[in-house]
Amino acid sequence: MTEQMDSNKLSPMDIHEIMENLPHRYPFLLIDKVIDYKVGEFLHGVKNITINEPCFTGHFPNRPVMPGVLILEALAQATGVLGFKTMGRKPDNKSLYYFVGIDKARFKRPVEPGDVVHLHVKQLKVRRDIWFFSGEAIVDGKVVCTAELMCAHKEIP
Repeated sequence: MTEQMDSNKLSPMDIHEIMENLPHRYPFLLIDKVIDYKVGEFLHGVKNITINEPCFTGHFPNRPVMPGVLILEALAQATGVLGFKTMGRKPDNKSLYYFVGIDKARFKRPVEPGDVVHLHVKQLKVRRDIWFFSGEAIVDGKVVCTAELMCAHKEIP
């Protein structure tokens, strides 16, 4: 019984652990917390959207909308955390985890200040140095963005 309860236990990460597993910093750190993850399988992260985001000063002043590329970047950062956790490594000055491709990106509705974006990524496969993921961003139980993402771990010369 205890083992079953332990297997259902969430694996959250706070902002400090996220910052240990991503090289990004303000204003480009786009994950506030991780609710759950399983190495080599999935990650569920959260991004809280506030009017104080730098993008809203110009996108759009009369109707603030989070740019789609930033939603994709948040999903990519979720894959980065999952990738580093899966590799058992942390970012350092000798390597980076690059976002290298997007396929089938679709945007279903705008993301606005006050929204809480749930970032769901699933690792699909790893081929050589390229990692393949599916990603979904959800607000209030509704899908706002889906995409297939490719990332690569590369040594910095």
